[in-house]
Amino acid sequence: MHELALPLLIGLIGVALAFDYLNGLHDAANSIATVVATRLLSPVKAVLFAAAFNFAAYFLTIAFPSLHAVAETIGKGLIDKDLVTPAVIFAALGGAMFWNVVTWLRGIPSSSSHALIGGLIGAGVAHAGLGGIQWGGLNKTLLAIVLSPTLGMMLAMLVMLVSSWALARATAVQAERSFRVLHLFSSACYSLSHGLNDAQKTMGIITVLLYSTGRLSGPFEVPHWVAISCYIAIALGTMTGGWKIIETMGSRITKLSQHQGFSASMAGSIVLFGASAMGIPVSTTHTITGSIIGAGVARRASAVRWGVARTVVTAWVITIPASAAVGAGFYGLTRLF
Repeated sequence: MHELALPLLIGLIGVALAFDYLNGLHDAANSIATVVATRLLSPVKAVLFAAAFNFAAYFLTIAFPSLHAVAETIGKGLIDKDLVTPAVIFAALGGAMFWNVVTWLRGIPSSSSHALIGGLIGAGVAHAGLGGIQWGGLNKTLLAIVLSPTLGMMLAMLVMLVSSWALARATAVQAERSFRVLHLFSSACYSLSHGLNDAQKTMGIITVLLYSTGRLSGPFEVPHWVAISCYIAIALGTMTGGWKIIETMGSRITKLSQHQGFSASMAGSIVLFGASAMGIPVSTTHTITGSIIGAGVARRASAVRWGVARTVVTAWVITIPASAAVGAGFYGLTRLF
């Protein structure tokens, strides 16, 4: 247990919630890119719509408490929770927020989730060495980096195929009307799954901080006030929006129809709900990007702007090591005080 004065603890929780807000800001594109790109909703209506369903994930976890498994993975599944200190938490958040701001300013849809994971790993290793890493949880998370966009792409192609077959006898007007309704529904599902998976990452950070300072004891469990605070923070961040990233996600990778928008967001939501149920902190950015590419490829491979896609993938590859290095650097700074 590491003693920490109450004002400093409150300040560190505030930093964690600021990261959660920044996560929503940075990842707003995940929830609304397809509905904005297809002009199903205006940008303002889209962010309000997405924010509402981000927060609605809170009520889903009230009904199904087991869906808080992602918070447990972040809180005790990556770094040994008994080795976590307030300095490690501060450094992890510093590394993640630094990387988020850099990629946000450049309009690159990198992963807030993996920025946080990288920051936590970097700070944890700087504090306790490689022995502090929980390799089972880390390997599961690293595997999801590859699987989540791949599954999203394959599922989007499958949804395109099945929905095309289902509406094969509909007129063009009927099909368009149906896909507009389905797209709105799938976008709501995606925003719900986005809030469910991403808000829990900050919950895990705050909860392990409370355990490390002796404010909580016993089995790892997310306090009610932590959960609702994190859902509010991410919803507020989503309402602010990340317009540069929305442009990249919604129009620069491929031009989307209502049919493709529905297929991409439905595929993405299936992947995220599945990952949340298994306690895997996947990247919502990676997932929806893979799904958008799959929806584009289902039309024709040349519809995807592969140069833009390669830039996005490059950002994915360097996110964890870059944020880990910054997290370790922030931890080094804490040793000076």
